[in-house]
Amino acid sequence: MMLCCTALLFGCADKTKETLTNRKIPLEDVTEFYYTYDNIHFDASFQRYRFYKEDGKYMFEHETRNRPGAYGPTTKEDVTDAGAIALTPEEWEDALSLLQSGTVSARKDDGESGGAGPWTFIYWKNDKGKYQVFEFSTVEARTHFEGYCASLAEEK
Repeated sequence: MMLCCTALLFGCADKTKETLTNRKIPLEDVTEFYYTYDNIHFDASFQRYRFYKEDGKYMFEHETRNRPGAYGPTTKEDVTDAGAIALTPEEWEDALSLLQSGTVSARKDDGESGGAGPWTFIYWKNDKGKYQVFEFSTVEARTHFEGYCASLAEEK
């Protein structure tokens, strides 16, 4: 009886553990997340947001590039805003919570060139160098994530 109750308790504890995406990635296993948008057409622009862990700290960095009236690709000379800040554990968790309903799939090697993105990649403890392509569940979820990142970028 005691063994059965113990198994039930541990089973319940595992189910309440916070995870991300269809791959059930434990929050503490996430090491890095990239969001990149790159428009090479008229009024070329580039935006990158990166969340990562470094030396036990949670970090956020961003870079914006613009080429008004010109075509891309943008370069380092086109940087109009960039910075990095340390995040509190709560800010890190807030950022990851915006990814919870997304999906993660395997990287694919294909020769097709694509649009502007965004391209989103998640790196985690057991991704095996394969399961890293992230996709937001909805356009609204992506827009909310972009707004959160823009507010963090203003804090620098």
